[in-house]
Amino acid sequence: MNQQFEQVLTSSWQERQDFAERMLPLIGSLYRNHAVEIMLYGRTLLNASAIDIIKAHRSVRLFAGEKLRLRESWPLLEAVSKMQLSNCEIDIGKLAVEFYAQQSTSPNSDCLDLDAFLRKALQQVLDKDDVQAPKDVVLYGFGRIGRLLARLMIERQGQANKLRLRAIVVRGGREGDLEKRASLLRRDSVHGPFNGSITVDTQRNAIKANGSYIQVIYANHPSELDYTKYGISDAIVVDNTGMWRDRDGLSEHLKAKGVAKVLLTAPGKGDIKNIVHGVNHGDIDSTDTILSAASCTTNAITPVLQALDKRYGIENGHVETVHSFTNDQHLIDNYHKADRRGRAAPLNMVITETGAAKAVSKAYPALEGKLTGNAIRVPTPNVSMAILNLNLSVNDAQDRFNKDSLNEFLRDASLFSELQHQIDYTASKEIVSSDLVGTRAAAVVDSQATIVAGNRATLYVWYDNEFGYSCQVLRVVRDMAGVNMLSVP
Repeated sequence: MNQQFEQVLTSSWQERQDFAERMLPLIGSLYRNHAVEIMLYGRTLLNASAIDIIKAHRSVRLFAGEKLRLRESWPLLEAVSKMQLSNCEIDIGKLAVEFYAQQSTSPNSDCLDLDAFLRKALQQVLDKDDVQAPKDVVLYGFGRIGRLLARLMIERQGQANKLRLRAIVVRGGREGDLEKRASLLRRDSVHGPFNGSITVDTQRNAIKANGSYIQVIYANHPSELDYTKYGISDAIVVDNTGMWRDRDGLSEHLKAKGVAKVLLTAPGKGDIKNIVHGVNHGDIDSTDTILSAASCTTNAITPVLQALDKRYGIENGHVETVHSFTNDQHLIDNYHKADRRGRAAPLNMVITETGAAKAVSKAYPALEGKLTGNAIRVPTPNVSMAILNLNLSVNDAQDRFNKDSLNEFLRDASLFSELQHQIDYTASKEIVSSDLVGTRAAAVVDSQATIVAGNRATLYVWYDNEFGYSCQVLRVVRDMAGVNMLSVP
């Protein structure tokens, strides 16, 4: 009996692996040739391994209440691969669950046609001509965020890709600099090795990564640059340096030939729009030439706060961020202009200030004056947490407000709301910060840590302050470029 059971398990696993391996070329081809990104309950399957696809299918049980088998999702993916689609994201997991639910409840389930179902579900993106030209992107600065943005854009290279990483701009230019820049892109102590091939073209001063030709330009100031010399035009410059945060400073980029728009990867000052994608990206106007992607913490907390405020109403609250140390701090004790930040980052928890709580209102004005905030820097290199202690406008008896109902609302928001790309959700009792390295959502609600007492709710929200934030930045770049990426369903 044990031998028979083992044979069944082995056969079942081999079947799943077979379907996953058959899916891989279709997923790749759909994106490379048609800019169609396949998702499964919010997880991208682009560049996933066969094991990643199997794990993504297993996780569906947590959200849908029942498992989704690869042999069930395979027919949908195969049918989608034969359709003429414009650039979009298609969640085959959600579509499969919906399709088989209709089959189980329909009196004529045997007659339910898969092609007709998909054509109806995908009508917004079906048989649409894609006439949009690719947009050039330049990374000004190549630190933590710059290199992660490079990885994200390189993994999406293909003939249908709408954002082309054309160049990076850095200071320096000393002997060996190019090789060191390439090495930092190739190897990352936190995010692991680059998924692909990287070579250096010393004659042309460029990095070649997975077929992408990335010009490396040395400059100390934006005014020195003429991008048109490198065939770059109408480009979006993503400033990762943080050296200029106001309109006057960032306007220096616009003086360079070949630049159309600028995005700052830090909170913008003055009248610069601070965009948290998913919350106020609708404020991006085609005439905007300078925008800010706000901060990593603002991107993590604002989507969750907006969802809660619209559902329950937030009277007031406090946000405490437990944030990984950054390059702004020192490895060992040394002078720093800010209080406490001069103490050794790998050895201390450091209380410091954060403007994220106040910055929320720049993206979501309804919370103006309702939040206070503070921060603690801790000795971890990446992945942070925001603790949201909120007083909500609910009557726990009348509204049946409790931990379960709050978690259910946030789980549904992570799957089916307009914030599904920003909010993720975990029900794990064992998850810790290192498990969340590489998370693409701006925030991950830790449902097991949720506390509800009367009308007060305390939420623990994880966020990869490097990778998750970089994904948010890229979403803003996409909107600045006018790339219309519909999500289905």
